[in-house]
Amino acid sequence: MAGGTPAIVALDAARVAYSVHEFENEIAPGELGYGKAAAAALGVEEDRVFKTLLVTLHGSSTPHAVGIVPVSTQLSLKGIAHALGAKKAEMLDRRDAERLTGYVVGGISPFGQRKRLPTVIDETCELADTIFVSGGRRGLDIEVEPSVLIALLNAVVAPIGA
Repeated sequence: MAGGTPAIVALDAARVAYSVHEFENEIAPGELGYGKAAAAALGVEEDRVFKTLLVTLHGSSTPHAVGIVPVSTQLSLKGIAHALGAKKAEMLDRRDAERLTGYVVGGISPFGQRKRLPTVIDETCELADTIFVSGGRRGLDIEVEPSVLIALLNAVVAPIGA
């Protein structure tokens, strides 16, 4: 059952509206990627399913950050660096992302991470009434209003999809 992931615990503690969607996650990540596989399994447009990615920042007072973009796009490293006032950003190593967040790749949720990091969400999130993000494990997504996501994460909204 969905209950018990740190993401769901965090959302319950914040007392916000959200929906949990569980699905079979049988598609290998190399075939579509976890996010596109989630969109296919849920029968939702890829532009409404967002992936959570971690970066290392250079020339910033914060060493790491979170970027949230639709699974139909890639994260613009220049875009996220610019949005956070850093000189440069690069993708964080898979193992480091798992260690930093407490989640496994393919199930990294923006909610309930071990440490709150600066977060930037692609501006296209505001085009839909609700969007989907990982619920904290593979095969579990959370549907939430973009405004709730932005407010709870104290996120910056910027053009970071490429």
